[in-house]
Amino acid sequence: MLTWGLPITASAQGGSERVALRLRYGLAFRNGAQEAGPTLSYGGMTPNDVALGATVFGERWWGAWLSVQREGFSLSKEEEVVTRGGLLRASVGPAARFWLGPVRAELSAGYGFAQLPTFSGAAQPQLVPVARHAALVGGRVLVPLPWRRLRVEVRGEVPVAIGTSSSGFAAGAALLLPVVRRGEWGGSVVLDYQYVRDSLTTAAGVASRQDISRAGLAFELAYGREASDRSELGELVLEVVDAEAGTALPGAQVVLTAGGVAQAPRGVGADGRLTDRVPPGEVLARVSVEGYEPAEGRISVTAGGRAELVVRARQTPQLGSLRVSVLDARSGTPLAGATVTVGSTEVLTDATGAVRLEGLPPGPLEVKISAEGFRVEQEAVVILAGTETPLPVSLASAKQGALATLSGQVRSIRQGKPLQASLVIPEAKIRRKTDPRGTFQVQLKQGRYRLIFSAPGHLSQTKVVTVHDGEQAIFNVDLFPKSR
Repeated sequence: MLTWGLPITASAQGGSERVALRLRYGLAFRNGAQEAGPTLSYGGMTPNDVALGATVFGERWWGAWLSVQREGFSLSKEEEVVTRGGLLRASVGPAARFWLGPVRAELSAGYGFAQLPTFSGAAQPQLVPVARHAALVGGRVLVPLPWRRLRVEVRGEVPVAIGTSSSGFAAGAALLLPVVRRGEWGGSVVLDYQYVRDSLTTAAGVASRQDISRAGLAFELAYGREASDRSELGELVLEVVDAEAGTALPGAQVVLTAGGVAQAPRGVGADGRLTDRVPPGEVLARVSVEGYEPAEGRISVTAGGRAELVVRARQTPQLGSLRVSVLDARSGTPLAGATVTVGSTEVLTDATGAVRLEGLPPGPLEVKISAEGFRVEQEAVVILAGTETPLPVSLASAKQGALATLSGQVRSIRQGKPLQASLVIPEAKIRRKTDPRGTFQVQLKQGRYRLIFSAPGHLSQTKVVTVHDGEQAIFNVDLFPKSR
């Protein structure tokens, strides 16, 4: 029987065998009887028992299998051959596999064709093979042994006949001894045994049964690596943490690409860690966590070595929005159709003179407002994450001199925390407080001014500025805490 298998990534301990092909030759020891119709019994050994089988698996848990087997048959009486021939078995279908630690299990289902022996009613019995069509359900388990990388295989199969009255089963075991390895290719010698029981009743009422014991020697050629090739693998310990806090992220999903093969996504443990055995070479880890930006990391793994990789994921920044309201400075009426420009984005105000821009990153932002017949204004605002920032703008007629605009934010030098501060401009007789976010905006005529900022628990600070008509200036003020 031939078996092919591919790297499956359903388990951290799973093997990576992709394809396996097994060719088997042996002897069959058969005992049987035809109990209805011409009655007779038979038994003995038949040589030239040949089987070929293959399995192919995809990059996950699914795959397919195929098996073809020829059974020689010979009926003799007193050393004289009465009748002889060949009986064929073939099967095909899908398969799935998974791992329980180092143990690999395969489940299969599909279609099976088998020729079972019956005999004609003539005086000289003649072999008349009867075809049995059946749905097959089977399984195989491979267990690695600690000595010389041996593996033990146990398998079984049950046919459910279609269109005839038939029953039976097949069970077998094998010992696999690796004898050659060239990169991803490997070859093993297989000592194989199988027991088969069949019973059949044809539509004509002929009933027969048989028991077959098969023993043989096989050679299996495989592509990919098995979990038992542990000396040729390396150990990867992956940890996923928050880039800022350094805390573990147990909700992370990880996709490892090792040996050019991308594995299925897997979750890390409660400690944010994932341990796997991978082929030597560069390993790419792609990480996704809800509320975080995608992250990835690379590391080289050596055969038999241990590599530790920490992937730091950053939280997805919250965005803010901006609502601009544009008025005619002379009449105070809304200006519809005014152009609001933020970066490369241009939008027009509606009938109420307003427009809303969403998805803006937190921080300072320059806004340009223009309308036909009015002087162009440039405003500076500070966008806060998760909130809408209002920006009222009054456009002066193009024939009028425009006021200068000063704006910014007052913060504590400790961690940049916004402060609700007082602002005094003696030359303009202006006294006002910043909003709760520490932002301020004043409009001044052309000239030179002193801006005095103060906040509870902090040292006052004075800035001297000179502004010109229509000028836009934005700056932040950091106040130092008072010493105790």
